[in-house]
Amino acid sequence: MRVLIVDDERPARDKMRRLLELEPDISAIDEARDGVDALERLPGFAPDLLLLDIQMPEITGLEVAASLPAPAPLVVFVTAYDEYAIRAFDANAIDYLLKPYDQQRLQRALQRVRERLAQQRAALAVQPMSPTPVEATLPAPSHPLPAISQLLIPERGGTRIVKVEQIQWIETADNYVVLHTADGQPLMRQTLAGLVDKLGPRFQRCHRRAAVQLDWIASVQHRDKGDGELVLRSGVRVPCSRQYRAGVMERLQGQ
Repeated sequence: MRVLIVDDERPARDKMRRLLELEPDISAIDEARDGVDALERLPGFAPDLLLLDIQMPEITGLEVAASLPAPAPLVVFVTAYDEYAIRAFDANAIDYLLKPYDQQRLQRALQRVRERLAQQRAALAVQPMSPTPVEATLPAPSHPLPAISQLLIPERGGTRIVKVEQIQWIETADNYVVLHTADGQPLMRQTLAGLVDKLGPRFQRCHRRAAVQLDWIASVQHRDKGDGELVLRSGVRVPCSRQYRAGVMERLQGQ
């Protein structure tokens, strides 16, 4: 099991690491000093579990949990405040550790995590390894995990929180993507394909360099040779290439 400890207090991280090192099935431990640091470490470390403090500067643990990419690691909140318990379980937390905790209480939380990971592995094991030719022609199922509700984008001197519902469309810009919203066009270091997968079925590729949020589409304008434009409710026009137009129309019919 790979575990990422997220806490803005060094003594709290040190205590958690000491206790985790006593568990024989934990293969890797990393630490993040706050929520921004945690989100930056996720892609490279790929934890199975986040041990996540709630009250932290800039970004709370609850905001981090709401911004996790899919498939998301499991989350156990670790905090000195019991008033967040309901909101924590609404965020699909596996457990809620109140400070000060001991080894026995941590072990109970880890056992719940182990059971959930075992269930996930069992579910993957029964899936077919490769599709038959007929299955390969079927459209991919919608993402089984709930889509995230917001993106946290580190910026100089702080972090911008972008609600997913406010993103009208997305386009590529070298190694970044541009999130087009009514309040601006923040840059995010991410591939277009990876971000669309993270955001879930509400977004659809419409061009090699663009994707759109389906709920924002007001009309589709067709052009010669199969290309077209998507007119958004904001009045913005987004290119829709022939390669992706059929997929967009199919998704709109299923809305």
